[in-house]
Amino acid sequence: MNTAFLLLCVSMCGHCGKMKLGVRRTSLQHHNHGTPLFKKVLDETKTHQLKSDHLLRVDDHDFTMRPAFAGPAVPVGVDVQVESLDSISEVDMDFTMTLYLRHYWKDERLSFPSKTNKSMTFDGRLVKKIWVPDVFFVHSKRSFIHDTTTENIMIRVYPDGHVLYSLRVTVTSACNMDFSRFPLDTQTCTLELESYAYTDEDLMLYWQSGDESLSTDDKISLSQFLIQKFHTTSRLAFYSSTGWYNRLYINFTLRRHIFFFLLQTYFPATLMVMLSWVSFWIDRRAVPARVSLGITTVLTMSTIITGVNASMPRVSYIKAVDIYLWVSFVFVFLSVLEYAAVNYLTTVHDGKDRKLREKALPCTCDISHTRTMLLDDTYSKSDVNGLAGYTQAPVSSEDKQEHMVVCLSLANEATAAKKKTLRGFRIIQNTHAIDAYSRMIFPGAFIFFNLIYWSVYC
Repeated sequence: MNTAFLLLCVSMCGHCGKMKLGVRRTSLQHHNHGTPLFKKVLDETKTHQLKSDHLLRVDDHDFTMRPAFAGPAVPVGVDVQVESLDSISEVDMDFTMTLYLRHYWKDERLSFPSKTNKSMTFDGRLVKKIWVPDVFFVHSKRSFIHDTTTENIMIRVYPDGHVLYSLRVTVTSACNMDFSRFPLDTQTCTLELESYAYTDEDLMLYWQSGDESLSTDDKISLSQFLIQKFHTTSRLAFYSSTGWYNRLYINFTLRRHIFFFLLQTYFPATLMVMLSWVSFWIDRRAVPARVSLGITTVLTMSTIITGVNASMPRVSYIKAVDIYLWVSFVFVFLSVLEYAAVNYLTTVHDGKDRKLREKALPCTCDISHTRTMLLDDTYSKSDVNGLAGYTQAPVSSEDKQEHMVVCLSLANEATAAKKKTLRGFRIIQNTHAIDAYSRMIFPGAFIFFNLIYWSVYC
């Protein structure tokens, strides 16, 4: 009985197995003859199971040496995108620029298999494991790589071994400026790139796309300068101890805005010069008014000159603004000297007249007062007629001749002395004539100077 039950169970299991096998075959035939199933082929470089270090075989090579070591020079292309031109300092003679610096080269040690020919992108952590060009900025004072939120470094590796290395840098570099035409000047500054260790026999540095390797943002602007143009050049630099190196240049030309200096320097200086001319219309006897006006204009010009030089480097040559300010200062100072001369000559002339009046003697000698004053040509008839009311003293006949001789002798001496004085002071007999001439000479000379100045420097 038990034997029969076991045989029945075995036969049923075998039948079930045959049915499952038939179902599997039927399903497989359906897939083979029906709609095919498409399976996505995954790129080996994008699978999570494969580490990038293992794919690039970083540990299998010595990346302390350049590619093709002991072979030909490694070509390294460079292009730059200028993000901003932050500042230009005349005092320190430098400029600050933020830019994207990109390098292109080929390192076959970094080649990897890829069925889709797609590149691999890494951040700055890979830089310490592979070889990168040692480009630095010549004549730079300060520079740094931005690190917010992480270091702004990107490395892109292509399957054939080509590498793109990009970083965002802010650099402060020296700029040799010529201020002989300041503030009507145009400055040309240069940012220089060069390999620090590798000579031209080991590394050939060049612009990746010629003049198109340099791109700038159209929104770049400066408060005091107008950016005229950017352009690139390259040449070899020689060091006596190490040899020849490839050097790349980023040149840009800046033209200074003159409007700011017209308002802050030229216009105030011109007003001070014109203000000094006001004293020519003030009465020469108003000493406090003319002296205070002259001193005020002189001190104001000194303040303007000091303020301009405080914001400039201490150069040993004369700048264009110095010429204008110092000539203006001379005009202001000459107006003060003009009044000093007028005041002195007026004082001298008044003293001479006072002495002449003290030496004059009232002598009539029985001759009418009118007749006595007309003995010489010193006094006019109108002056004599003004004295017609004076009385005459009676003189005896014996003393008339003696008094006549004495009076004529004194009259001749006084007339000779007065004519000599008039000849010496004929020009300054009326001292306000100097002010009248100054009203024309000073403005005319200043206008002539401005015509020459602006025609030369503009």
